[in-house]
Amino acid sequence: MTTPVAATGRFFCADSARIRGDSMAGTASPGVVWVLIEHRGGWPSTGFDGLELEAGTKALVLAAARTARARVLLVRRPGPRQSRGPSRWAVLRHQSTGAYQQLWGTWARDGDLADIVPALASPGMPGYPPVILVCAHGRHDPCCAVRGLPVGRALGERWPELVWECSHIGGDRFAANVVVAPDGVYYGGLDAKSAVATVEDHLAGLIHAEFLRGYTDLSPPQQAAVVAVLDRFGPAGRNDFLVTESLREGDYWHLHVTGRPPHPAMIDVELRARREPASQLTCRAPAAGSATVYEPISIRSS
Repeated sequence: MTTPVAATGRFFCADSARIRGDSMAGTASPGVVWVLIEHRGGWPSTGFDGLELEAGTKALVLAAARTARARVLLVRRPGPRQSRGPSRWAVLRHQSTGAYQQLWGTWARDGDLADIVPALASPGMPGYPPVILVCAHGRHDPCCAVRGLPVGRALGERWPELVWECSHIGGDRFAANVVVAPDGVYYGGLDAKSAVATVEDHLAGLIHAEFLRGYTDLSPPQQAAVVAVLDRFGPAGRNDFLVTESLREGDYWHLHVTGRPPHPAMIDVELRARREPASQLTCRAPAAGSATVYEPISIRSS
């Protein structure tokens, strides 16, 4: 299949990352609270920060989000843009116990978004299905649109009530990127076919290592350790493997992971952190950058 680079002569960071073989393990952006705001118009390159909204309401939402350490994302349904009816907002929260809680509301005027502030201070309600977010923020990075839009359409056809396109979530070079929230599971390098299969398995309680970037409640080396464990012992549920200890010695990380039956009860993972050669990591990067990779050195179970 012809790549966008070959077809247009333009640089696309996702193509370049695939050619280099960039590792995705340990690249999920940290966070356990998400604010989703449906916005059906065009998205500024800076997402919610760049929207022309009533200044006081916007400041309230941003301040509350900072206090809650929440990620604010713009969302919209895949496919033709709807123009009727109020838009929706949501606060999604991943608890350390493994519980997933959500609060949803609607907004028609800018001032209605102030309802997000008390929602961020609430524990939320259990029982909602997960939300499937597909980054399609082309104004932030072209790869997110080129690769994200087809994935969003494919997932939206399969799960129309669960799937939303979203603004920038990090890791443009790994487009198409999908986040299951509030599970806090990042997947990358997807196309339409692999995205449907990956999400289908996820919803059935099986997380595979192949397209996994990491879990957002873990640090990068902890994420990489879980990816290595899943790669070694096969797919598992979101909370089947827990990182219980992390020790660093220079460039090396020693992590202890506990597993639930039928998985190994105790697993020791050793990783080596190294910097990759400098390269252009996003389509619009003003200069070359260097990413850290966590390479599995050994995995021992008992």
